[in-house]
Amino acid sequence: MSVIELTQATFQAATQSEKQPIIIDFWAPWCGPCRHFAPTFHAAAEKHQDVTFASVNTEEQQELAMGLRIRSIPTLMVFRENVLLFQQAGALGAAQLEDLITQVKAVDMTKVHAEIAAQEKTSATAH
Repeated sequence: MSVIELTQATFQAATQSEKQPIIIDFWAPWCGPCRHFAPTFHAAAEKHQDVTFASVNTEEQQELAMGLRIRSIPTLMVFRENVLLFQQAGALGAAQLEDLITQVKAVDMTKVHAEIAAQEKTSATAH
């Protein structure tokens, strides 16, 4: 699967609608580590057809990057079923990216949603 380009207009729909994980690479054309990481990211996208891989060019999508508080690049974010499961600045090696993908696929989303609901209930009763 190829890497899709996300914009301010498409970001929310992409992160909300996916049952499968979506891994997003925030990058910029002038960023050396971003250019170095790109082939690793694209190779993983070809290997894992059951994961959506997306990128956000922070130069073109400055408002989106600012809204998500992206302060350094590259930054990876992983969403699954509208839940942010992972966020980290810095390029990952191929083995680290593979490990992240394996962990994300193994997450029990029913349990995650139950934990979120319990936190929201506790938060609502505390106020």
